[in-house]
Amino acid sequence: MKWFSLSKEIAMDLGTANTIIISDGKIVVDEPSVVALDRHSERMIAVGDKAKMMYEKTSPEIRTIRPLRDGVIADFNACEQMMRGLIKMVHKSNRLFTPSLKMVIGVPSGSTEVELRAVRDSAEHAGGREVYLIYEPMAAAIGVGIDVLAPEGNMIVDIGGGSTEIAVISLGGIVADKSLRTAGDDLTADIQEYMSRQHNVKVSERMAERIKINVGAALTDLGDEAPEDYIVYGPNRITALPMKVPVCYQEIAHCLEKTIAKIETAVLNALEDTPPELYADIVHNGIYLTGGGALLRGLARRLQDKINIPFHVADDPLHSVAKGTGIALKNIHNFTFLM
Repeated sequence: MKWFSLSKEIAMDLGTANTIIISDGKIVVDEPSVVALDRHSERMIAVGDKAKMMYEKTSPEIRTIRPLRDGVIADFNACEQMMRGLIKMVHKSNRLFTPSLKMVIGVPSGSTEVELRAVRDSAEHAGGREVYLIYEPMAAAIGVGIDVLAPEGNMIVDIGGGSTEIAVISLGGIVADKSLRTAGDDLTADIQEYMSRQHNVKVSERMAERIKINVGAALTDLGDEAPEDYIVYGPNRITALPMKVPVCYQEIAHCLEKTIAKIETAVLNALEDTPPELYADIVHNGIYLTGGGALLRGLARRLQDKINIPFHVADDPLHSVAKGTGIALKNIHNFTFLM
């Protein structure tokens, strides 16, 4: 009978908005990248969903932190504690022995050496004995089902919470890439600013996120796909009296215009750096959209109309990077990792 394992293999998509862990080929953890700490002792109180429920609602004795910003670690101690808490969820049944961990983690392609070292150190302090890093757009392409080892050009646009990763991939490597610190969090911030300026109502980050999910759009004409107006409740920012504001997708599309235009420009810049033979492959194969931002209504159609290349939204865009890291973990000798 197998009582415990001395080692365990896990793949992790350490995201700004959500962290996903795969073990034995299955998603075992899919939690918000939030941790709640005691302000005095720095002891972890909650992590993931439980910590997010406390976000923007705690007393001064507790601080809730999103340790990652713009796709990279902003709070090293909080990130380490968050990773420990999430990893414990994987082997929570084993109370006597903490297994040695072999880990593959996705990181933004624009990460500096210092940022890569921060991820590696956090993973090692959280129990990682063998830590491999793979660029997120490469992992996303693997997760989508692209044969990244083939002598053929494929392009991936991964719009996460903190960064947008754009890469042209061929023969197992990244030929051209753009890493943009503009993504889902910026769209949320745009909505917060717009609601304050246009409707004079204060909305929290969480409320702005709900507005984005319910009526977020990249086009002002969605036709039959148009969502119903979303009712927002909040205090008037001058009088503090309660307000009830209906919000339609057209006005949200207008307020997101500048941020989406930055992503468009980054995609065009990456295509400019692409060798002609690979460019021809991309025109034939289309461009793949992954990440939470891929779910923004009308985004694929807008990019396709702008760039004149077909855009395909991945079947499961939220988990593409995680699935790719899981496949890389099982085929560790077939892929190139960051040292």
